[in-house]
Amino acid sequence: MTTVSGAPDARAAAAHTAARPTGLYLPPLAHPVRTVGQRTFDFSRQIAVMAIVNRTPDSFYDRGATFALDKAIEAGISAANEGADWVDVGGVPFAPGPELAMEAERDRVIPVIEGLSAASDVVISVDTFRAEVAAAAIRAGASVINDTTGIREPRLADVVADSEATLVITHSLATPRQSHPRPQYADVAGEVAEFLQRRVDFALSRGVREDRIVVDPGHDLNKNTRQTLELTRRLGEVAALGFPTLAAVSNKDFVGESLGRDKPDRLEGSLAAATVSVMLGARIVRMHQVRASVDAMRMVEAILGWRQPVSAVHNV
Repeated sequence: MTTVSGAPDARAAAAHTAARPTGLYLPPLAHPVRTVGQRTFDFSRQIAVMAIVNRTPDSFYDRGATFALDKAIEAGISAANEGADWVDVGGVPFAPGPELAMEAERDRVIPVIEGLSAASDVVISVDTFRAEVAAAAIRAGASVINDTTGIREPRLADVVADSEATLVITHSLATPRQSHPRPQYADVAGEVAEFLQRRVDFALSRGVREDRIVVDPGHDLNKNTRQTLELTRRLGEVAALGFPTLAAVSNKDFVGESLGRDKPDRLEGSLAAATVSVMLGARIVRMHQVRASVDAMRMVEAILGWRQPVSAVHNV
């Protein structure tokens, strides 16, 4: 790797450096720099942490701990203060159960969005598949619609297209709040990526801007543990679609079943799943325990050279 004169060949050295294996997959993002709400993210070198506030009495993880309005707003503000980039507000669990009327869902989430937007510039998303709830949420201050049904209600795409909001398109199979027992896939990662591409194409056809789309492979959503583990190993196939990928891995059953841990004891496994997901192309992680998750993701950014240490005095 030298020239005739013996001086280093910079181009050859750069090529050698670029060829070194890093274990990191950098997805080919068409629009890596995104303004979402009042914040701007460069997903070519940044990881966003999405916190979770469920205003439901039967949520998957906290079982109603933030169902009271004051508790929900307080949890959102606390998450922002702990470093969360986004707060995802939900009024209906994904899990099977009785249908909740649109008006009841709207009345659960809108006051939380209003209270949080008045107190912080954190990005606010609303977890809903209903167009009416999405429209009300955007008016109240939400800048992301997080649809776990893959745009099952087509008018939801129209609502997003008529706004500046970002749309999260998630892979799932079941009708909302209905069970989908023993899901079967011949090629889970390939089928998830194909589904997401079709739904992205649909969103684009309804006028949603390409730079307002995020994809989510739907860890555990209508998938068993072995399927979710394979999907996670092959997350690069989803990230290769060219949109920022959201990994919602926190405290899920695939973590619990892999480790033999109940929900209160899944933090370490969740952080490992989030870190691996980022190394394989995810750029947003949806997590319950905010402070630990923020520290983990900022450490990943530091190791990758995407951010500078807060202080660097050791052995200096």
